[in-house]
Amino acid sequence: MKSLLKLHTLTLLGLAFVANLGLQVYLATGQIKTWAEINWTDVAGEGGSAVLALAWLIMLLHSRPAGRVTRLLALGLACVFFSWWMDTLDEFIQLPELAVWDNWLETAPMPIGLLLLTLGIYHLNQEQRAISQQMSKREKGFREHRLFDKLTPLGAAEYLRQQVQLALGHAQAEQQPLSLVVVDLDDFNTINQRYGQAEGDAVLQAMAQLLLLNLRRQDLLCRLAGDRFVAVLPNTGETQARMIAEELQQAVASLAHKTAQHGERVHLRASTGTVMAFDEDAEQLLKRLNLNLAKTKQQLPRCA
Repeated sequence: MKSLLKLHTLTLLGLAFVANLGLQVYLATGQIKTWAEINWTDVAGEGGSAVLALAWLIMLLHSRPAGRVTRLLALGLACVFFSWWMDTLDEFIQLPELAVWDNWLETAPMPIGLLLLTLGIYHLNQEQRAISQQMSKREKGFREHRLFDKLTPLGAAEYLRQQVQLALGHAQAEQQPLSLVVVDLDDFNTINQRYGQAEGDAVLQAMAQLLLLNLRRQDLLCRLAGDRFVAVLPNTGETQARMIAEELQQAVASLAHKTAQHGERVHLRASTGTVMAFDEDAEQLLKRLNLNLAKTKQQLPRCA
């Protein structure tokens, strides 16, 4: 599993390697201009743009989890940076008149980068729309405060039981499979102990948003208790439920949450459990789900 730190490292090292390769090619084929030949206005404009593109890239990598949107935006910004970088080098190094390939190095990455950025922004917009739709589904019954969690915009335990019972009836009537996935944060108490309860609450709020992003429109996410979340997956068999559980687990590990006080990254891990519904009621199904999670957590390696 590729961690977010590994994504940072590979992306930035790859960009540094390509940028240095472009510099070496220019130095090998051209001559450095004299001080009087340098157009400092172009240097400021093109070099400043390159610095901004690099800053945007770093901020992007440190603020988003790994995924398709992050990859598209990162590659787009990398191409834009490389184009401006080569433009900046052209202000310092005079290439032979017969060298036409430098125009490709300076101009070709820019439209490619803008296309990738456009695709990334499109999918980012889809993400935000998915969150809004999930929130809208939960706002319909928000007047019944006891059924909703006070910290996150999710249904609480009683609301979960009601929805599971309704989903069981619908699945039986439609002869469709129904599965549940539970996500439990590992060692969450250490976050409260080290950073305080306010930071722990912020982590739970970020976790709710992250899990919503990685679920489908038809799925329902609730907060069962504490740091435990349950997703109801209609028309989903056991194999697909396990795949979704693994994706949620990876999303949690990739979350780059920074503490409010010192800006430290909180490294999170989660245990997951899955069950597919049979001929049972909501209480029995949720009990089986908790037992499955407990079995999974028992198999985790113990830290010395």
